[in-house]
Amino acid sequence: MRDLQLDWLRAFVAVVDVGSLAAAAPQLHRSASAVSMQLLKLEEATGRPVLLRGPRHLELTPTGAELLGYARRMLELHGEALAALHGPQLSGRVRLGVPDDYAATYLTPLLRSFAGRHAGVEIVLDCEQSTSLIPRVQRGELDLALVSRDRPTRGTLLFHEPLVWVGAPQHEAWRRDPLPVAVYEPGSLARREALAALAAQRRSYRVVYNSSSLAGQIAAVESGIAVAVLTRCSVPPGLLLLQDKLGLPALGTMEVAVLRSKASAHSAAVDALHDEALRTLRRPPDAMAAPRTEPRTRRRL
Repeated sequence: MRDLQLDWLRAFVAVVDVGSLAAAAPQLHRSASAVSMQLLKLEEATGRPVLLRGPRHLELTPTGAELLGYARRMLELHGEALAALHGPQLSGRVRLGVPDDYAATYLTPLLRSFAGRHAGVEIVLDCEQSTSLIPRVQRGELDLALVSRDRPTRGTLLFHEPLVWVGAPQHEAWRRDPLPVAVYEPGSLARREALAALAAQRRSYRVVYNSSSLAGQIAAVESGIAVAVLTRCSVPPGLLLLQDKLGLPALGTMEVAVLRSKASAHSAAVDALHDEALRTLRRPPDAMAAPRTEPRTRRRL
């Protein structure tokens, strides 16, 4: 067996974390073809495949599942060694806000990457809707937040997240007239987008459920009382995407940005997490414009 190079392991972990070669490439500052070549070299070194690549998902092989834990530990140890050699370990506290929609899909790879570099930093996490997070950052109650921004100048744009109609296939609430809709709280961008799209189409609807939580929206849809508009990354596997069913109106995207408080301007720990968010989550303009074909929550790894 050949030596396992860190670049190969880093590409392997990144692809597993984000679910595709295309999404991992910007994080690694390489092209998708270069990332694919690194995975091929890793598989040549192990003598076995580590990933099965289907049309809609990536799946770990038994060898890949066994290798993944070792790869993470090797990369973490490498980061610790660099930190020990290049100066004192960063410490401090960062107050971070993230909507429930984005926490599982985008926060996990961000925190995993950051913790490997800066294990001495404490992160205090608040999960709320963007409408609540934005004023909290402005007041200095939070240092950083990932938000669906409400205007183009708000924070630093990371990527566009599509909005989608969802329903429970066993209830078919989308066949009712008027259309029963579950919505977020007043002021929510997703609520505004959904109701404006229905009004523009002159589609008859009635709001039957109102909740500020993602869990509440999913419960309303799964119970069959309504359809809802969710960010595509937050759609659980049991719900059905309804974009092409019964002429439901097309929806736009959320501009996801990282927002930083003025009060945190001199915090090295906040600097580091802000930079990590840009490095890990920011996509080039062409990648932002190309929507994914499958919700991230539906991939199998």
